[in-house]
Amino acid sequence: MAKNEGNGTRLAVLADDGPVRTAESAGLLYRAASKRGLHSQTARGEKISRPAEAPRGNAEADGDEDEEVFLRARSRVPVRRGLLPRSRIGRIAAALGALAAFGLLLFLGYRVARFFRSDPRFRIESSSSIQMLGNSEVSRRQLLAVFSADIGRNIFLVPLNRRRAALEELPWVEHATVMRLLPNQLRVAILERTPIAFVRVGNSIGLIDANGVILNLPPAIMSARRYSFPVVAGISAADPPSLRAARMQLYRQFIGDLDSGAERVSDRISEVDVSDPEDIRALLPAQGSDIQVHFGDSDFLARYRRYREHLAEWRQQYPQLASVDLRYDNQAVLEMRKAEMRKTAGAAAGRMVSGDGESSASDPGARTTRTKAQPRTNRKAAK
Repeated sequence: MAKNEGNGTRLAVLADDGPVRTAESAGLLYRAASKRGLHSQTARGEKISRPAEAPRGNAEADGDEDEEVFLRARSRVPVRRGLLPRSRIGRIAAALGALAAFGLLLFLGYRVARFFRSDPRFRIESSSSIQMLGNSEVSRRQLLAVFSADIGRNIFLVPLNRRRAALEELPWVEHATVMRLLPNQLRVAILERTPIAFVRVGNSIGLIDANGVILNLPPAIMSARRYSFPVVAGISAADPPSLRAARMQLYRQFIGDLDSGAERVSDRISEVDVSDPEDIRALLPAQGSDIQVHFGDSDFLARYRRYREHLAEWRQQYPQLASVDLRYDNQAVLEMRKAEMRKTAGAAAGRMVSGDGESSASDPGARTTRTKAQPRTNRKAAK
């Protein structure tokens, strides 16, 4: 047909054959590159897709060409080597180098420690190099007595923990802190105990804190401080610390309950006896004398209000009233001094109970009669 057609037709046929042959050549190059892995992007693991103009052959060839081809990189994976060399000589050299470095560090540490311990700039010259903070009841002389062996000693050789423990053994010191101040000073900060009551210590009066620690103070200083506390009875310096602490806990509970109202009742109490945990007794002043009131172990404020409500009535009926027992519900057991009991023995027959004698706290010469299990013949009960 090419020979019979004109020149224009021949040119059109040749022009049409050009793109076809070009597409066939592109498909052959694509398949060759995918088989041999010569494409420039295969080394990076990128995918190769068939050109859009590639002609389609039979069904099997077309299915292979439609699939996207992924080629793996064939470069070697680098292997990390250890820090130690593989050869024996290299390992020996590395070990010797490590030992040399360790020995150098030890030597430098020794030299530094020797410098700080032997240099005279770190020596405590006098007691003025020891600072005291927080002491008001404990004198500076008492605190310096703990550091008497440290004068002239290097500051780094002072055992701080032992000095702190020695300070806390002082009765007035509750907590202490000791620290070094370069180059040659010590700072001592203490927290002193807070007294909350008076306590009898032999024939004298001392102070006591919430933990039952007895604090001695000269009478002149005590009067200058103007402490205003009740006296706690039932605690002795010979008692173990745990017992003193437990009884002071009862005292704090008693005072806290009385002061929980609008008025401060504890200012009206002269003495509190905590020797019996089931019966806390207090001395309350009334018209020049003290009345012992039994509060039991609970409801202290309610019982005190009942006492104040009927006190005038009881004092009018019994001028020599010595004790009021408020442990019973809806009634109070009254006790008089022995002199008053003799005057009213006939009139009060059948309304009082007999028992063993006991001294009144307000008048050592007076005697009262009390019992716990005898019939009521000498004790008066008031509702």
